[in-house]
Amino acid sequence: MKLPIRVSEESREPIYHQIETQVKSLIVSGQLSPGTPLPSIRAMSNELACSVITTRRAYQNLETSGFIKTVQGKGTFVKELEGQRKEETKQKVVYDAFVKAVDQAKQMGCSVDDMQKIFNAVIHNKTNGG
Repeated sequence: MKLPIRVSEESREPIYHQIETQVKSLIVSGQLSPGTPLPSIRAMSNELACSVITTRRAYQNLETSGFIKTVQGKGTFVKELEGQRKEETKQKVVYDAFVKAVDQAKQMGCSVDDMQKIFNAVIHNKTNGG
């Protein structure tokens, strides 16, 4: 199974964290339902052209935080998340994305007013079929 995950070497965010965040997003959004098998660590590292150690760290963190479960000899699977945990994770992922966007806008020299105009335009376009 190939997951729609992309990692960027240019990002300041470590690759294992990029993998973790994207897998969490897929789980919380329902794109990966409970019981869905995930690629093996080796297959995932080959797909993303990163090291097995990096992928293993992402999987270990996901397992420790209760998003996935490894069954010896069978593979790694998505775990069921309770409603409140799912909502908290969703909000954190979106919040973190906004933090990155605001940081990037500040680096580009955008004012708060500029950022609000851009944000409103994005919301408008995305909610009206854009």
